Amino acid sequence: MPNGVVSLVSALRHHGLTTQLPRAVWMTIPHKARMPTLQGLRLGVVRATGEVMTAGVEHTRIEGVDVPIYGVAKTIADCFKHRRHVGEDVAIEALRDALRERKTTPSEILKYAAIDRVARRVEPYVRAMQ
Repeated sequence: MPNGVVSLVSALRHHGLTTQLPRAVWMTIPHKARMPTLQGLRLGVVRATGEVMTAGVEHTRIEGVDVPIYGVAKTIADCFKHRRHVGEDVAIEALRDALRERKTTPSEILKYAAIDRVARRVEPYVRAMQ
């Protein structure tokens, strides 16, 4: 996907922050982009625009291909935003593991939570885990 970014449980798995096996490859695509059709690959899609789409994107090489993927803090904020898709327990587990393993900081998580407009939901969990 030219404008898609690996996200949610797929990004958590890449960062080693979940024990969940994603049933689909989760991608975030621009709000007005056409839904891709893929043969033999389940795809979970969420849509975003503006800074929610562009903030926190990192690039990694997977099998020789440059793949855009959200960083740890942005992925956790996205999991809280899309908790109906991934489950709030998965988001809380990822937050706990990321802070314990020092893969990100509380301030970085809250920064992306503010961009995703879920800071009020995330902040009590961050405070409890510090």
